[in-house]
Amino acid sequence: MSSFSNLKLSKQQLDNLNSLGYVVMTPIQEKVLPLSLEGKDIIAKAKTGSGKTVAFGLPILAKLQVSKFSPQGLVLCPTRELANQVATEIRRLARHQQNIKIVILCGGKSIGTQIASLKYGAHVVIGTPGRIQDHLRKKTLDLREISMVVLDEADRMLEMGFVDQIKSIVKVTPNSRQTVLFSATYPDNIKRLSSRFQISPSVISIEALPDSHQLEQFFFLCAHHEKLSGLKIVLEHYRPASVLIFCQTKKTTARVLSYLQDNGIAVKSLHGDLEQRDRDQVLIQFGNRSCRILVATDVAARGLDIDKLPMVINFDLPSDAESYVHRIGRTGRSTNHGLAISLLTDKESYKLDTIRAFLDRSLDIEVIESLAYVGEIPQSEFITLYISGGRKQKIRPGDVLGALTSDSRIDAKTIGRIDVTDYATFVAVERLYVSLALDQIRNGKIKGRMFKVRSLL
Repeated sequence: MSSFSNLKLSKQQLDNLNSLGYVVMTPIQEKVLPLSLEGKDIIAKAKTGSGKTVAFGLPILAKLQVSKFSPQGLVLCPTRELANQVATEIRRLARHQQNIKIVILCGGKSIGTQIASLKYGAHVVIGTPGRIQDHLRKKTLDLREISMVVLDEADRMLEMGFVDQIKSIVKVTPNSRQTVLFSATYPDNIKRLSSRFQISPSVISIEALPDSHQLEQFFFLCAHHEKLSGLKIVLEHYRPASVLIFCQTKKTTARVLSYLQDNGIAVKSLHGDLEQRDRDQVLIQFGNRSCRILVATDVAARGLDIDKLPMVINFDLPSDAESYVHRIGRTGRSTNHGLAISLLTDKESYKLDTIRAFLDRSLDIEVIESLAYVGEIPQSEFITLYISGGRKQKIRPGDVLGALTSDSRIDAKTIGRIDVTDYATFVAVERLYVSLALDQIRNGKIKGRMFKVRSLL
């Protein structure tokens, strides 16, 4: 693999990349960056976790005229979670550049606050198609100076019905813009979308098929009416520290959630009916390991990128092999071992044939009864505390950690991940120390102020 130093980047950017630990490019970065830095239109097939944000973030920053406070880079994402992840990464990439303003425009947040932020100008806009279109209708966003448009996870945006919004947004950007499209799959509707917006795009594909030694795959046959009990058998055999369960429909997700809860298993779900605030809380609890089991559809799980996720279960197999690879690619990343379990009925066996052919690998089926009972699913190690203050109150993770450990009753080792959002902070605390932690916050101060606190179950 090539080094970032081989690219036409400023010394300051190279030094910043080095400080971030980015020295050698990932396969997608190695193929995309040289072309993108030259201003070429690109269709790149790459999954989440491949390093694609760096592949489009560096060219956006390289093109910026910092003295011009108008949007010059536009990134469209299918979900608010992905938009936030992209913004966080681009801010890190821009640390060496002074006065770079990056604005996130997504639903679930006050549009009035976003309008006020845009009045002071922005260099890069990152958001979801619906909210970007809202701002265009209100004339609070001007895209006439855009030099680069990125459609991130374009296949999912099309699945979610955003095609008309995407068309209307890109239409008001300059014809001279560069357009880069990233997609985990490459269906015909992606080709049609590209033909509308791109000029002779370079097509780059990184299959990133799973390594059989790093990511183990098992398929278990069970009758349709025994699938729910089969899922319980899988969970009680492997007893995963954390697991993402994929279902094909929202209705099936609800069935799985209800069954597991009725059997005394702690579980949460992601679905389209969740309020954005509740969705954010579920994602944070799963990410900080205070929720061990999460059930979701593909669409609901978009933007969910959990480090070191040990296991994925396909309660339903997806309809195509590429989606299967994308799902199981959530586990077994970097040097971590992963496990992908799939339940299937006789009627779904044709899907396995498709997956075998795509992976060019022998995949065996076992009966679900072959799995022995090991024990009940253990409780989550952590519980999340909700604190009623966040970035707007100038709270930082270190402030919260300091408040919790101020009198030595709580060791810093018992505190997990701390997530600070605009108006709230979420802290993972080891279960045995939750009462102490609640007492510390209720009777103490953070940044000289008292805040409300409660535990999320």
